[in-house]
Amino acid sequence: MELDTVLRALLCVSPVIAGVVLVIYARSLTGVNGFDDLSQSDTKHRAEQGDAQAQNNFGAMYLNGRGVFPRNTTKAAEWFRQAAEQGLASAQHNLGVMYHNGIGVPQDYTQAAEWFRQAAEQDFAAAQYNLAVMYDKGRGIPQDDTQAVEWYHQAAEQGFAGAQHNLGVMYVNGRGVTQDDTQAVKWYRQAAEQGIADAQHNLGIMYLKGEGVSQDDTQAAEWTRQAAEQGIIEAQFGLGLLYGEGRGVPQNYTQAIKWFFRAQRNRALQKLKKILT
Repeated sequence: MELDTVLRALLCVSPVIAGVVLVIYARSLTGVNGFDDLSQSDTKHRAEQGDAQAQNNFGAMYLNGRGVFPRNTTKAAEWFRQAAEQGLASAQHNLGVMYHNGIGVPQDYTQAAEWFRQAAEQDFAAAQYNLAVMYDKGRGIPQDDTQAVEWYHQAAEQGFAGAQHNLGVMYVNGRGVTQDDTQAVKWYRQAAEQGIADAQHNLGIMYLKGEGVSQDDTQAAEWTRQAAEQGIIEAQFGLGLLYGEGRGVPQNYTQAIKWFFRAQRNRALQKLKKILT
């Protein structure tokens, strides 16, 4: 059997779409707007006076148990809500995350999607990505590939790596768009260059097959290696095969065995973790 046929069987050519990104956005946590120079009491005062950014920051402090605050997810959600209802996009996104995961509020995908939408319509990239995922999975809103692509595209254009990868997946599979390997490669590359392992893996496959890009074993091996080093099991198997065949890398059975064993070990650990949880 030819190597590329084996790889297509082993590797996830169309990987599962990534789940909703679990990131809380609060400018205070990155030192923006000089928050680190402000006392927590000043932040509380501003929040209580209705300052939306301070309310969002206060919510993040409660969520993370920052400073003198013990972690309190209920209070975090309450402060996010106050800021979100004032139209602050980062707080709307954060409240969506809380509803999506049932943190501080009952889990409610419909509410999550609604808050993601409000933030997405303000061009908040993470919310655009998350709303796309909700459409992709039909979670809290009817499943809709066209809408998923639209929101992935908006986030991808802003440089959101997860959206770039998922948009590539949609182009490979012709979901919500006309199937287009060249576009898939474009978006995989942008995500891969930002370190997204699944995108590196998929870009390696595109180079190996010459789909959407000129066939190039060296590039295939390089991107497969980057994904393998990040722990993508299928890429580890694939890299082992490339070493075994000497495609894109010097033939080296020792390296082939090394990557096969690493993949098998990680797969076993993955199965054990599922059993234990």
